[in-house]
Amino acid sequence: MEYPVELSVHSPASGRGPVTCGLPFPRGMLTDPAILSLTDGHGRPVPLQTRILNKWPDDSVRWLLLDWQAEAGAAPYRLAPGERAAQPRPVRVERGTDTTIDTGAGQYTFGRDVWSYGFPFSTSALEFDTIVPPLRVIDQADQQFVPSNRTLQVEEDGPIRTVICLRGSLNHYRGLRDDTLGDFVLRLHFFAGSPVVRFDFTVRNPRRAEHPGGLWDLGDSGSVFIKSASVEFTRSQPTNEAAWSPEIGAPFDAFDGAFELYQASSGGENWKGVNHINRNRDIPLTFRGYRLRSADRQHTGLRATPTVILSKGESDALGVTVPKFWQNFPMGIEAGAGLTLHFYPAQHADMMELQAGEQKTWTFAVAFGDDDLEWFRSPPLAHASPEWYCAAGVVPHLTPKAADPNADYLALVDAAIEGDDTFDHKREKIDEYGWRHFGDIYGDHEAVYHDGPEPMVSHYNNQYDPIAGFAAQFMRSADPRWFRHMDELAAHVTDIDIYHTDRDKSAYNHGLFWHTYHYAAADTATHRSYPRSLRQMKGMPGLDPMKVQSKSVYALGGGPANEQNYVTGLVLHHFLTGCEASREAALELARWVIDMDDGSKTVFRWLAGGDTGLASKSRDMNYHGPGRGSGNSLAALLDGHTLTGDAKFLAKAEQLVRRCIHPADDVPALNLLDVENKWFYTMFLQSLGRYLDHKAERGELDATYAYARAALLRYARWMAEHEVPTLSRPEILEYPNETWAAQDVRKCEVFQYAAKHAEDEERARFLERAEFFFRDSIQRLKASPTRTLARPVVLLLSFGFSRAFFQRQDVSAPPPKEVVNDFGTPERFEPQKVRAVRRAKQLVKLGAVVGALLVVGLVWWAVR
Repeated sequence: MEYPVELSVHSPASGRGPVTCGLPFPRGMLTDPAILSLTDGHGRPVPLQTRILNKWPDDSVRWLLLDWQAEAGAAPYRLAPGERAAQPRPVRVERGTDTTIDTGAGQYTFGRDVWSYGFPFSTSALEFDTIVPPLRVIDQADQQFVPSNRTLQVEEDGPIRTVICLRGSLNHYRGLRDDTLGDFVLRLHFFAGSPVVRFDFTVRNPRRAEHPGGLWDLGDSGSVFIKSASVEFTRSQPTNEAAWSPEIGAPFDAFDGAFELYQASSGGENWKGVNHINRNRDIPLTFRGYRLRSADRQHTGLRATPTVILSKGESDALGVTVPKFWQNFPMGIEAGAGLTLHFYPAQHADMMELQAGEQKTWTFAVAFGDDDLEWFRSPPLAHASPEWYCAAGVVPHLTPKAADPNADYLALVDAAIEGDDTFDHKREKIDEYGWRHFGDIYGDHEAVYHDGPEPMVSHYNNQYDPIAGFAAQFMRSADPRWFRHMDELAAHVTDIDIYHTDRDKSAYNHGLFWHTYHYAAADTATHRSYPRSLRQMKGMPGLDPMKVQSKSVYALGGGPANEQNYVTGLVLHHFLTGCEASREAALELARWVIDMDDGSKTVFRWLAGGDTGLASKSRDMNYHGPGRGSGNSLAALLDGHTLTGDAKFLAKAEQLVRRCIHPADDVPALNLLDVENKWFYTMFLQSLGRYLDHKAERGELDATYAYARAALLRYARWMAEHEVPTLSRPEILEYPNETWAAQDVRKCEVFQYAAKHAEDEERARFLERAEFFFRDSIQRLKASPTRTLARPVVLLLSFGFSRAFFQRQDVSAPPPKEVVNDFGTPERFEPQKVRAVRRAKQLVKLGAVVGALLVVGLVWWAVR
């Protein structure tokens, strides 16, 4: 790889605006980002800001965050060593008693008491009436809550973009109540030479759910109910002109007097579908689309992405825009003397139920000066070429799409974004929109037995990590559709699917919720897996609901668990965008693995110490071998170590490796060909391959590396002799469907990992098996009429692209530095609860013996 790096900028709208882009570099190529300069398509220098996001083990840059002012649709920019151009009007941060941000187009001051006016900063563009707090949340009892700051951090400090992060709680206005409604996080982005401020405002309910019987439905006593939430911007000068633009690229239209825009529903064909039921199983949506009211007109429409601007003269203006407005309904904007943005409008027919541990982030921009905000309403996307991403090696075994000869595989993957059954089409089927649902994937594979009049609602959450799949497909193709899906799902998972609380048990706190229960509608469980009612299953022809329930992988009831812990996509999203929320969410999930396995955090600690086994179990607490739970925990720990370099993550990963697999395992005794109960062992072997890559990358070819390598080869040899395509034995399957063919791609990847560590003839054998399972899987899927269902497509997004890499290259991994011939004998792991129960029984027996001896002693004493 050589300089320059070409960076293209795409945007639905023309114009100039700031862009942020995460760019990978191959190991050893870049050590000091200060040497880099940026030029436009005409060779003119462009001011640039850089920040290192991640480093390789040799301390060179792995991921670099770039910020600059870009022209959409222009010739590619070029990044190369050279003298960096200075920003003529850089963002400046002045710290003292107050913190002041000066962008060159405006000054914003954060006082010692940040929220003294109910708003985080003061600026000459605004004036506030302290009687009505400008940023407020009103609960079900009509009590007002306003932000109270705990911390102010300069999270990004550069000449192009500066980010201030505020964290605190929503406290009762005027302090009439001691309790808080919830927590908040507010990130404010300031841009050089621009009057525009980006707001990322998150409201979080940190309470725990009661989840009676393991059910997490709406209406739980841990929920918080919000009647309205809004932020008001009041102009310091009277307004002469007012205008709005309803959609991206639409011209501005003037309006007189008061203005109200209310997006009541998605505006789609299925706008009032069962996806939108509340805790009472009502659908509180009153009309389709949006309604506009002003002094001189009334207007209705379907899907608004509005920009509203109030101005006085040519340079004095106040504007607001929300990029994902209609998708996150209900939302509203009012204009009068100022502008009010309603995150949750009071005119909505129901309250916002923020479930325990749930949060919601709203992103919008405010122009405190002259700016049409079009660059923010349709943000530009900057990216490198697929060749650059793939050659950087940040995603192992990634090749450019254009160089992938496997046309049938590519067609199956592209069904997500092309054709008649794309993920966008799936959203429309159940109206997967609204503040809680937007970004998620419709799990239409769960509805194959449904024959009711309404589509069956099933939420996919992040099973098998489609965020990572979207990221990989974006990097190998540079197609912005993949980036959009990645970005939207990452936001949803971060807000809705993670249990953001410290107040429940360690097995649940900060964990990821499962997808919707198999073959049952989400109903009032929404994205929390297990519905209170399984009445929807009666529509499944020939199936008894309770029979299906009893045979399902999951018991009815439960909560976040290790088998649904997918972290890699959030890590890649952070690296590609610089999004700190994704980084924080990824670390939440990585730390959760350690916490759930910590016996000192459970009630059993009084009887037995040691690990709980919750991080390594798969299916039930009796199995701690290679499985889905242990595989996901191992992968999450590797991601945590990559993000932070904290040794505790790698130490825990190595503990799980030794717990769950051994080079001397009696593989046949594990009954891995019992597909219904053990199919997931390949997930652990894939993570084990990742572990070996991680260790080799760090040059740690030690005894644990040798141990894991020997174990992988032992299982791969057994697989080469005994594994067959799953659908070649349909009689052993409860539901022989397309997903089994997609899961077989995992076998291909296990053989590829094993081939890297094998010698000569054995390597050839593993590569032949990898090709066989890849071809068989793709051909079976190609012939399946259900090949475009969500689950098989998601599996192929993340698995299968590596085949092109191994078809073209002979890859070998380094051997251990020391030859280890004896790894000891396998030891069976015993969970803390098992040991605690055994000790309790022993204490009971001991108590009985002691009691009997006391009785005998008393009798002897009485008769002596």
